Amino acid sequence: MTAQHRIAVLGLPEVVGFDLVIPSQIFTGALDESGTPLYDVQVCSFDGGPIATTKGFAIQPGTGPEALTAPDTLIVPGTHLAGPRTDGTLDPRLADYLTGLPSRTRVMSICTGAFVLAAAGMLDGRPATTHWKHVDDFRRLYPKVRLDPDVLFVDDGDVLTSAGVAAGIDLCLHVIRRDHGSEVANRAARASVVPPWREGGQAQYVERPVPGPDDSGTSGTRAWLLERLAEPVTLEQMAEHAGTSVRTFTRRFRDETGTSPMDWLLQQRLAHARHLLETTDLPIDAVAERSGLSTASSLRKHLRHRLGTSPATYRRTFRS
Repeated sequence: MTAQHRIAVLGLPEVVGFDLVIPSQIFTGALDESGTPLYDVQVCSFDGGPIATTKGFAIQPGTGPEALTAPDTLIVPGTHLAGPRTDGTLDPRLADYLTGLPSRTRVMSICTGAFVLAAAGMLDGRPATTHWKHVDDFRRLYPKVRLDPDVLFVDDGDVLTSAGVAAGIDLCLHVIRRDHGSEVANRAARASVVPPWREGGQAQYVERPVPGPDDSGTSGTRAWLLERLAEPVTLEQMAEHAGTSVRTFTRRFRDETGTSPMDWLLQQRLAHARHLLETTDLPIDAVAERSGLSTASSLRKHLRHRLGTSPATYRRTFRS
């Protein structure tokens, strides 16, 4: 029997309560074929006491600081902890703990937990992300970090960061998929009634001005595109259908969806391909053609990039 992977979730006051419980919920849903949990998840505070949350209540951890001793994975949830969030400083004891973790320990953050890792210098020169609302503050405090504000999470090998709140679910499922494959991750997602993979990035959730009365939307063109996913469509054709210039159409499209027209179209084609893989016995070439991805090779490339799996593996997982 393989030993359980030990995860320590370090709650730092004031912790975002939802972020704090995400790892326990998601990772404990990862089971092997016999139904045995693959992860041992322990929530703890740095001093062993209750953890104050951002919503006026406290959470008493089930274990003491001993759970922080050389875990296989350490997760820092979102926090309003002064220092990392205000002036880039960090309690020396906490900084020493983080930087003194064994090299084998994988480190993750959810939401503004990335501020803590950055304050410890653990993100210098690395790609990372955090909640879109705090991007300006993060860049001001930590200019050495290669911040990407548009993605749901960043996997940089031994250090992983996620965007705001529910993006922590996406990150945890990604880690399960990386550790044990799509089938285990999909079962964990279904146990929590969440999608195994969310399309797009957090840019689609950024607050945007409401279009003015003369600023016609792109919903009609999006509906038009969904009816012809298998056909080659250019950006110029999209703009012509919307009755605007390419530049105006692209701007309005991004304002409404948080992504570019061509990337949105690719997402819809992949979604249709996944539907065909789940519900039909069509050959991979036919699935690719009917979804507008042209060839099996193209479908494999995009599915591998977006979901980390192949068409054949995806079909076996969802039709088993």
